[in-house]
Amino acid sequence: MSLEQRLLAKNDALAERNRAWFTGREILALNLVSSPGSGKTSLLERTIRDLGKEAGICVIEGDQATANDGERIRAAGAPCVQVNTGTGCHLEADMIARGLAELKPPVGSMVLIENVGNLVCPALFDLGEHAKVAILSVAEGEDKPLKYPHMFQASRALLLNKIDLVPHLDFDVEKAVANARSVNPDIVVFRVSARTGEGLPAWYDWVRQQAAAVRANPI
Repeated sequence: MSLEQRLLAKNDALAERNRAWFTGREILALNLVSSPGSGKTSLLERTIRDLGKEAGICVIEGDQATANDGERIRAAGAPCVQVNTGTGCHLEADMIARGLAELKPPVGSMVLIENVGNLVCPALFDLGEHAKVAILSVAEGEDKPLKYPHMFQASRALLLNKIDLVPHLDFDVEKAVANARSVNPDIVVFRVSARTGEGLPAWYDWVRQQAAAVRANPI
C-alpha cells in the first residue's frame, strides 16, 4: 500500500468515527466546498442569520491562514472554531475531531464545515460529514464541473451563487447546471444569492430535510 493510500485509509477510519459521533448525537454535518471567491462565507453568514435560531448552528472554519472568516462567522451569531492548515489545501478528519472537542456542539444541532477554498483536494478527504455541498458562483466558468468532476460527483447539492449578477455577466446558467448533472445526475441544484436572498428558502428547506433524516436515524 502506498503512502497516499495509507494516509487516506487512516483519514477514512477517523471520518467514520466522526460520522458516528455526529449521528449518535443527531447532529447534521455539512461540508461546504468551493473555489476561492465563490461567496461561501457570505452564504454561511446568511444561513446562520436566517436558520440559526431554529436550528442551532456551529461552524468549523477552515483556511490556510488568518482568522478573518472565523470572526465573520462569530459576528453572524454562530459558535466557531478556526482551523488553519498552513500549506495544507484541505481539512482532514482529525482536524474536525479536534474542532469538535473544542466546539462541543449540542445534541440536535448542525455543524457546518467551511473547507479550504479548493475544488481538488477536499473531494478526496471524507471528514465524517453527512453530505458535501459545492458552491459555484456565476462569476466562474460554466465548465467548472467538467474541469473538477470529482468534487461535483462527491457533492449531494450545488449552490449556484451570486445568481443576481447573471444579467451583468456572460454566464449560461442552464449550461452550468447541465454540466454539473452530466457528472452527477443526482445532484440537487439551488440558484441562490447571499446578497438578495433569492433562492435561499429552498436551500433552507433542503437543510431542514437533511437534519430531519439524521434525527430519524440515530445510531
